Amino acid sequence: MAEATPATEDAYVAARAQAEARLLLTEDKDFGDLVFRRGEPVPGIVLLRLDPAMHALKRRRIDAAIQRFGEEGLRGRYMTVEAARFRSRPLRA
Repeated sequence: MAEATPATEDAYVAARAQAEARLLLTEDKDFGDLVFRRGEPVPGIVLLRLDPAMHALKRRRIDAAIQRFGEEGLRGRYMTVEAARFRSRPLRA
């Protein structure tokens, strides 16, 4: 199903995150398209832009983002987590 209509599963995940008021943690850049171009509502997105093999770094950077911004500081935002920086922009209301 994902190969034929890849946005279908992403839309389902976004809808579930919205229904459950959960932040969405992902390595999939397609969620940016889903929320900014298609207008799918989500409470917040944290996009990991790190080497997939670097599990320990992922954990440290996620912890650092939560420590720096807090859960509420991640809500309503599209946060990109990179090895050396965080980038953030507001989601549409």
